[in-house]
Amino acid sequence: MASATMQEKQSCLICEKICSDPVTLRCGHNFCRLCIDCQLYRQEGSGDYTCPDCTEDIPEDPALSENITLSDITEHVLYTQPKQEENPIFCTNCIHSPVPAIKTCLLCEASLCDDHLRVHSKSAEHVLAEPTSLFHNLKCSVHNKVMEYYCYEDAVCICVYCVAEKHRTHELEPLNEANKKRREELRNVLNKLTSEREWTEERVQSLMERKNEIPSKVAVITGKVSALFRDIRRQLEDLEKRVQSEIFRQEEQVLFSISDLVQQLEKKKDQLSKEMCHIEELCNMTNPVTFSKGSAADMCDTAEGENDIKEQVDNNVHNALDVNEFLIALTLHDGLDNVVTKTRKDFNVPETSDVLLDLDTAASNVAVSRDLKSAYWSVINQRRKETPERFQQYQVLSIKEFLSGQHYWEVETSELEYWMVGMTYASTKTKGEKSWIGNNNKSWCFCRWYNEYSVRHDSKDIQLLSEMTCNRYGIYLDYEAGQMSFYELCHPIRHLHTFNATFTEPLHAAFWVTDNGWIKIRR
Repeated sequence: MASATMQEKQSCLICEKICSDPVTLRCGHNFCRLCIDCQLYRQEGSGDYTCPDCTEDIPEDPALSENITLSDITEHVLYTQPKQEENPIFCTNCIHSPVPAIKTCLLCEASLCDDHLRVHSKSAEHVLAEPTSLFHNLKCSVHNKVMEYYCYEDAVCICVYCVAEKHRTHELEPLNEANKKRREELRNVLNKLTSEREWTEERVQSLMERKNEIPSKVAVITGKVSALFRDIRRQLEDLEKRVQSEIFRQEEQVLFSISDLVQQLEKKKDQLSKEMCHIEELCNMTNPVTFSKGSAADMCDTAEGENDIKEQVDNNVHNALDVNEFLIALTLHDGLDNVVTKTRKDFNVPETSDVLLDLDTAASNVAVSRDLKSAYWSVINQRRKETPERFQQYQVLSIKEFLSGQHYWEVETSELEYWMVGMTYASTKTKGEKSWIGNNNKSWCFCRWYNEYSVRHDSKDIQLLSEMTCNRYGIYLDYEAGQMSFYELCHPIRHLHTFNATFTEPLHAAFWVTDNGWIKIRR
């Protein structure tokens, strides 16, 4: 008897099993924490909480105190004694040999086997239940009568006397029917929880698979980057050789040209020296006949020849006799451009798209630069003709539409408080705040608003960092993959956000400016 009493004290008064994580209410009754949490949750709708055993009122949202002593006892029992199957309930009337009971009479507080059940009273007062030894849990603690009804208003099980005394005007239902409904509700909840758990398990498994894939993917990318840099170094070395070769070629060509001109000039100098000596001799002659034989025209021809040589030398000095630095720079730039082009191709980085603004969509308070690359908020009405595609306020779209493929473009923004940049379908409305990019389900944007940065779609904001280190941004679109990404082009470049969607219409780049703000498309 002492053992049975001790087991009852260790048992939860709801599930009738040894308490797991036992807690105690103010009235002193013990329960599993999970069992009492569920019971109190069911009572939450009524606003009143009562002990499931003695129905004593307890404070709203009661604090559950851990029963440390009982916890230590049950832990000792569970971990120091071998696990055994639960003791079966035997027939109370079979005193010579134990016979398992199939029913328990709550009125008689006796368990009955099949034979004794046949001769047991069939009176309505004799309520039969599944075999149990904890009769007090099935009887009203006030009237000691079997609890036959469930009160929905107070969320408690009651006997017929409780009905007459306190619950006559309440919504009642036979306990069996209430239990059936409750079981059905619990089955629905269980099905929902099971479905959610399966979804959670699938996501966990998917994430774990992704986690396991990341190291190998990183290894592949690392190897690809290492190979790319080796190739870039090789290309740069080859380019350096080509540029140095061009420099040396020009050096040899210029030095050869200078040497050739020097030789010609030296030769001409000797010839001029001879002619000078001849003229001096003529000038020193005293015989008038001999002196008159010299021709002044021949001397003039010689002077004119000297002028031709001077012009040729001067032209060579200015045009050919120097290193062509522009040619060297052009060779270098072309080589670097080829390196960048190959790198973009190896890593699938698209060329910067040529985005121009469409004046036919620009609102009358948006000024557009002549090159169609900049949009400014303007206090002066541009007096543009109203058309169905023209926005009413602040906004302008790109001429180019994006219907497929991968695209990338960059913008520079003002440091004022209000601007938006993103992409939208051409079919979006053109009037009212719902037409602004990000304020409808047909557009996506990155914006600055009240000194805060965020991304927006369908009027739903996701807050980003409160500060940016620069005012240059990149927009990347992968139409087929359904991705639109925004990047801050600082050092290092930062990924801000990626929208995932299924694009169904051609997209246009979109700009929104106000309060002296501006946005420029980078070339």
